[in-house]
Amino acid sequence: MRDVTVPRTWEMVPLGDVIREAKSGFASGENSSQGVLQVRMNNVDTEGNLDFREPRRVPASEAVISAFGLRPGDVLFNNTNSPELVGKSAVFFGHPEPVVFSNHFTRLRTVEGRLDPSFLRRWLVRQWEKQVFRGLCTRWVNQAAVRKEALLSLKIPLPRLPEQQRIAAILDKAYAIRRKRQETIALTEELLRSTFLEMFGDPVTNPKRWPTKPICEIATVTTGNTPPRENPAYYGDSIEWIKSDNINTRHHLVTKATEGLSAEGRAVGRVAPVDSTLITCIAGSRDCIGNAALTDREVAFNQQISALTANEDVDPYFLYVQVLLAKRLIQTASTNSMKGMVSKGRLEDVELIVPPEQLQRQFGDCFRTLLGLTKKATCFYEESEQLFGSLVQRAFRGEL
Repeated sequence: MRDVTVPRTWEMVPLGDVIREAKSGFASGENSSQGVLQVRMNNVDTEGNLDFREPRRVPASEAVISAFGLRPGDVLFNNTNSPELVGKSAVFFGHPEPVVFSNHFTRLRTVEGRLDPSFLRRWLVRQWEKQVFRGLCTRWVNQAAVRKEALLSLKIPLPRLPEQQRIAAILDKAYAIRRKRQETIALTEELLRSTFLEMFGDPVTNPKRWPTKPICEIATVTTGNTPPRENPAYYGDSIEWIKSDNINTRHHLVTKATEGLSAEGRAVGRVAPVDSTLITCIAGSRDCIGNAALTDREVAFNQQISALTANEDVDPYFLYVQVLLAKRLIQTASTNSMKGMVSKGRLEDVELIVPPEQLQRQFGDCFRTLLGLTKKATCFYEESEQLFGSLVQRAFRGEL
């Protein structure tokens, strides 16, 4: 049955009808500095771009280069990867050197005049975003694969070639703008990190030989709790109840909680004031131990979290960023279990650097400025993401 979201002037055809060659790559475990560039899983991102910043070279004869070499216009489909990443795709526009591709990819060459490679790339990226390929996967352990036959049986909308090229060009610009906005946020984050390191050095190694104190001497440590569930009156909307999911994010500020405590629950809960540093101290993964976020409002929090409330002579923003950069110190205080836990006592014993208060306050001023820039950039990015998603959907419905 015809897809009603596609214009009547567009064909819906099996992808295999407009692909003249679908070839799997070759395996090579060797890495040779004198070899040929090989596209591997980490060289393709989820937005359809090839990235050779981490190049791998492999031995390859002329016969191998001839069979598995890439030409401009070839589309690479990442047919084997982890379940959430299988299906990443990119178009090859050319390179000064010969380039081959690994056995984790299928090389797609389109029927000239019927399917534009850039349009195909954008359509494949859209299918990945919709998690279409996850539904086609054969899975084992932590890997997944999409069979060539399953890929080629998918139906692709096929407007006229000039229309394909126009749509691909619009989407290429949209993806480029989105990437620039992501890079702006990343640059702001890097500026924050580099400012701290320039002023104070690495808090783990303390190269500037600042005096150190245990956390218990520079902040009040409070462990969270869970009011008894058997009393539903403890739960309501008097105050947010933060869990580790609200901390284990890319944001500096704790995200909005999905559950709250009532006034009665607040009285038996644990509350952190504004400008406290919340730290994940109990987690299902050791990697999450030491994750931190800052409070910009009063919140309650559960037993997986500890709160650091800075003493009056300690800048709270300096303390927060130091905790971010000293995550390894907190993880070192964790138990050796697979999940990991940092008790209140062990957290209080962690030693942090204590530069002069005036220097801390100076950094705190910088942090507030950079946090404001990051919040604006993130807000703008999230708003534009909604518009971007709508644009991509409209593109393949013929509404651009």
